[in-house]
Amino acid sequence: MSDPLHHECGIAVVRLRKPISYYIEKYGTPLWGLNKLFLLMEKQRNRGQDGIGIGSCKLNMPLGQQYINRRRSVENDSLSHIFNKEIKTFNKLSRKGIIDPKSAESCKKNYDFSGEILMGHLRYGTSGRFDSSSCHPYLRRSNWPTRTLMVQGNFNMTNAGELNRKMIDRGQHPVFGTDTQTVLEEIGFHLDEAHTNLYHELRDKGMDGKEIPKHISEQMDLHKVISESAQAWDGGYAICGAVGHGDMFVMRDPRGIRPCSYYIDDEVIAFSSERVPLMTVFEAAKEEVKELEPGACTIVTRNGEISTQRFHQEEEYKPCSFERIYFSRGNDPSIYRERKAMGAALVDQVVQSMNGDFDKSVFSFIPNTAETAYYGLMDGLRLFRRQQVRSELHTALEKGTLDAQMLDDVILKNWPRAEKVTQKDIKMRTFISQEKGRAQLVSHVYDIAYGVVKPDDVLVMLDDSIVRGTTLKESILKILSRTNPRKIVICSTAPQIRYPDCYGIDMSELGKFIAFNATVSLHKKNGNKTIFKEIHDACVAELKKPAAERINQVKRLYKEFGPEEISAEVSKLVYPEGVEWKGEVEIIFQTTENLHDSIDGPCGDWYFTGDYPTAGGMATVNAAYINWFEGKTGRGYEI
Repeated sequence: MSDPLHHECGIAVVRLRKPISYYIEKYGTPLWGLNKLFLLMEKQRNRGQDGIGIGSCKLNMPLGQQYINRRRSVENDSLSHIFNKEIKTFNKLSRKGIIDPKSAESCKKNYDFSGEILMGHLRYGTSGRFDSSSCHPYLRRSNWPTRTLMVQGNFNMTNAGELNRKMIDRGQHPVFGTDTQTVLEEIGFHLDEAHTNLYHELRDKGMDGKEIPKHISEQMDLHKVISESAQAWDGGYAICGAVGHGDMFVMRDPRGIRPCSYYIDDEVIAFSSERVPLMTVFEAAKEEVKELEPGACTIVTRNGEISTQRFHQEEEYKPCSFERIYFSRGNDPSIYRERKAMGAALVDQVVQSMNGDFDKSVFSFIPNTAETAYYGLMDGLRLFRRQQVRSELHTALEKGTLDAQMLDDVILKNWPRAEKVTQKDIKMRTFISQEKGRAQLVSHVYDIAYGVVKPDDVLVMLDDSIVRGTTLKESILKILSRTNPRKIVICSTAPQIRYPDCYGIDMSELGKFIAFNATVSLHKKNGNKTIFKEIHDACVAELKKPAAERINQVKRLYKEFGPEEISAEVSKLVYPEGVEWKGEVEIIFQTTENLHDSIDGPCGDWYFTGDYPTAGGMATVNAAYINWFEGKTGRGYEI
């Protein structure tokens, strides 16, 4: 994706099913679980590189000994930073004789991350304020293990404001700013209630105080706690957590918007945001890795019992399609196949854009994440050309006009030409520069292959998505213009992004979407400026309705124009300024229909169609428009 769009996070959980001594004896290390956690996180670095956190919960620890720990970091290469530091700490303690690496008891007593429950989280810093305190896991401490809670997740709650007001109405004092804190405190509240009710019941029966914690741990109904906590949540989420006494849970939103997979064998149960990391790390077959059912919660008790139950009624399955287009690792077998299909689905539009003249067209891709779809596009173009050749040969045979010259012209010429036109030269973090100099830095992120493209060529470049268009205008098209083609065609495997996302992607401000700005520009050119105020007033009225009755008023903005008109205006808006090149630019977007045809099963498409799966999404899109019209920046989530 050429635009700097980030997914917010990825999760990894490792729950050992054997005592630590088992892993020492079989694998020669008490850190087998920690190593697996590192690998699961390493295989998901595509989901977050600005900050990470890890947590550990130890089972059956004696009174007075630490049982829950975490580390968080926003250092450069924070994943390596934290794990290298932890390994050095372990080795140092071993050298000093504080830890005996062959003794499970010694390791659990003296090393923080020798727990049976291990959690890891990767995140991009998409909020304005981002430091280590913004990293998961979040921890809620108590001197009662059954009230101590560690939580992390890949999620966004659209109604965080409503959830905060709910806490205030109870008499609580929430700390505003993150829905992570809201989720932590909501689960914590119900955990406290469950604990207190059990404590009073056992105390009133005359049970000795020293025995009460054990019985609370045995009787705690974590599934009930989770179900009560999630009743009011509106969003996309995959959330996992551990209670200090040793129960853990992993849950997924009722519509399956955010992904979560798991793997179980005799030694471990593990969860991650993607399937392939589990396949790779545990050398598992595709069939051995399962998806956590939407609206379900898997609980592993302190005694190792595993159960999965629904906490929400069944809803229509709407997994985020950007997982297929961009975020998930491309070596997942179904993702790889679908991305190739997305590229192939663009063939008709691409052939039309270069007038079917393959002999004077060059095909490439930018950025590297578009490579798989590019292979699909090239396969599709070659198939298209083969069908052309077949038809022409049949016609020539019927007419008796087939000769050597025609074979040369029909078969040996005019085939799709693939070239590596650009390559990413360095990994440059442009946020460290001042705004004024950022575009100049970005312009050097990519380098080009000189002499590959001829002046009369059409240069066709495949991108996986075009969101804001800023990088396209300020950097990529300027770079590509140096190849001096007569025309540059940028193809997006994703449709036009017209609406904000509110379920976990950094894509919330309408005014930053190039398709939205192009539509606004078309209205202005047509002299239809009153529509902006009309839609604003309609959005304001919409937010006053009950949540279940709200509709997306922003759809009205797009009704007058077809996708081709908007794409043509996008092409004008992203045309590079300050370059000598005077060629043509054309932007092509995937159709929503072709996207659905390329993906196996249902997929969420609200950022393309405006059809949000939850009431919170409808509130978000209307609020986002109000913010744009009133000149406000920031997320348009309901407050």
